[in-house]
Amino acid sequence: MAHEELSPLNITPGAIRFNTDSMKLEYFRIGMEGGSTSSYAGIGTMAAGEWVQITTDTPDIQTGGTRGVIVCGRSHTNIDYVNMSSTGNAITFGTASDNYEGFALASRTRGVFGGTLGYGVNMKFITISSTGGDTTFGDMSVARRSIGSCSNSTRGVLMGGLANTSPSYSGSNVLDYITIASTGDAVDFGDLYSGAGNQTGGGWSSSTRGVHLCGTTGTTPNASGTNIIQYITISTLGNSADFGDAQSDTANRGTSSNSVRGIHGNGASPVATLDYGTIATLGNTVDFGELTRDSSYPASTASSTRAIFAGGASPSDQDVIDYVQIMSTGNAVDFGNLTNARKLCMGLSNGHGGLG
Repeated sequence: MAHEELSPLNITPGAIRFNTDSMKLEYFRIGMEGGSTSSYAGIGTMAAGEWVQITTDTPDIQTGGTRGVIVCGRSHTNIDYVNMSSTGNAITFGTASDNYEGFALASRTRGVFGGTLGYGVNMKFITISSTGGDTTFGDMSVARRSIGSCSNSTRGVLMGGLANTSPSYSGSNVLDYITIASTGDAVDFGDLYSGAGNQTGGGWSSSTRGVHLCGTTGTTPNASGTNIIQYITISTLGNSADFGDAQSDTANRGTSSNSVRGIHGNGASPVATLDYGTIATLGNTVDFGELTRDSSYPASTASSTRAIFAGGASPSDQDVIDYVQIMSTGNAVDFGNLTNARKLCMGLSNGHGGLG
């Protein structure tokens, strides 16, 4: 069966198919919360559900619950981890080979990250269930940092970033991808239709769709932000398409998702506000709540139920970790602290939305 998504009206929730692109079994799940089954039909071009990979592997088997890993940051090589189903301070995972501040993404077993202040092209990986340092993965197709990213269980996509060009703060529209279970160089995927440098350190992922949020559009460190949200289908190749708009055009705030809903830190002062969107639909984000503090350049990652926001600057570096319950709305709650204060760190997990 080809991987083209069928109209939601033609698919019964619980239907099963074999995806010949990923060579995996998938089932169809409703992509919107609440209401009766008859209310889930798509509106216009909006999808009402998604195909999700069937798996017998879970974060509970691997790490006793979803493990959130916080990687590096400006002038830091620390790698920390937390158990996202509990609360408490982060634990040392290991030390990276450089102070990465580019992107981070993951499958159930492996985390991949890359991008440095000096625009290095190299990527590294870690095994999430273990602890220790990083291992060489390959090179990005274009040197850049502050890169958005998304992934499903097999493929990771690097979205945009700040390019190593003159001027050095110009946004890149490059999309390239990797196969997470292998090693090797990234391959061209397509282009962002809006070439913004995404400084959130992340994006949203379901098992089928990746979403790039906001970023900066100018050519200086204080460049104007954009509220543009755009999306791709992870298992295909091609350019992004318009998704909607975020409530704020403030970059640098952190994004993460489960398979249904994405959370976005939109950065209104004096306390950073959060908004959310439903990944399987199209449209603008909606108000969610507030973080416990204003923070630019935080890391964010998610389990199936929680999103955490870690570190950042306001204006000095922070070590605070907040969390929210993704399928509710409301203000963030204190989770614990990183092993040290830092900004431009990056988050990944073995239970995020792209893994079903």
